[in-house]
Amino acid sequence: MAKKRINLALQGGGAHGAFTWGALDRLLRDPDIEVCGISGTSAGALNGAALKAGWVTGGAEGARENLAWLWEQVAGVTDLRMADWLAPLGVGALSRAIEYSWPVVVSDVVSNVTSPYAFGPFYRNPLTDIVSKFDYERVCNRVAPLLYICATRVRNGKIRVFSGDEISAESIMASACLPTLFQAVELYDSETGQKEAFWDGGYTGNPALFPLFNQNLPDDVVIININPLERDDLPVTPKQIQNRINEISFNSSLLRELRAIEFVQRLLDRGTIEEGTMSRVRVHMIADDVLMEQLSVATKLVPNPAIIAALREAGERAAEAFLEQHKDKIGTESSVDLREMFG
Repeated sequence: MAKKRINLALQGGGAHGAFTWGALDRLLRDPDIEVCGISGTSAGALNGAALKAGWVTGGAEGARENLAWLWEQVAGVTDLRMADWLAPLGVGALSRAIEYSWPVVVSDVVSNVTSPYAFGPFYRNPLTDIVSKFDYERVCNRVAPLLYICATRVRNGKIRVFSGDEISAESIMASACLPTLFQAVELYDSETGQKEAFWDGGYTGNPALFPLFNQNLPDDVVIININPLERDDLPVTPKQIQNRINEISFNSSLLRELRAIEFVQRLLDRGTIEEGTMSRVRVHMIADDVLMEQLSVATKLVPNPAIIAALREAGERAAEAFLEQHKDKIGTESSVDLREMFG
């Protein structure tokens, strides 16, 4: 049987990226799936880099091992089963406990009145120790899967997509640089010919889909979504409001690209543009909005081992459900109804 060739679009969302880890682990265990391209932002960039580095030397199993190593680093434990004793509390209760804990409350107040530049020589990006351990000869390797990492150029607010030899510890940290928490990451930008400052890529592409519209890549894009597209309950507390603002802003760029894809598909269906002049991108999505609605910004920023373990398991279940329901559609049709989404 021919391989089901896909591209991956990996959203950012801090520690919630553990959901993506679980989904990727399940996809990598399927012998029929071939990952050809990856576009990632923030946590999606870390997941993408870990997958690519592991894949280059160890194939799917090497990618799985490297992803597990990454999240052990993020969680600060060598075995996430250590968190099992917290599992009975449930992710909702754990999320609320973290959200209203005094360290998080104090940190939230400080971040609203203090710039990350106020720390002077004592400032250090917390991701440095993790991303500096990646093997960049493997991350930047030109073999498949092709990897694209998204950041936002501060000076002009435009998206910057790094690929190939441009990917480095600095560009990954730039992709995950929340400006209220971290100092902008500065590095030489070959596109502008000068040193540029970068913020989180989620503001302009979470993740960017257009790098995957490549004649050498398949037309199927599997989006692993970790920011809820919808919330039924009206946010009323300051934390709830801020959390929803964060989700809306980090989904807006993705929704714009999906709307553009839907528009092109309508034009192709009507014969307004000739078949073959533009790609018929097939869109798929792995998500668990019900779970994500129980979490908050606090659980994105505080990598609690119990929540990371729960997210990983949820991602694996969501990917399993996707494969059971929609695997046969890969290569033939979208499993996401874009017309209904934007109707």
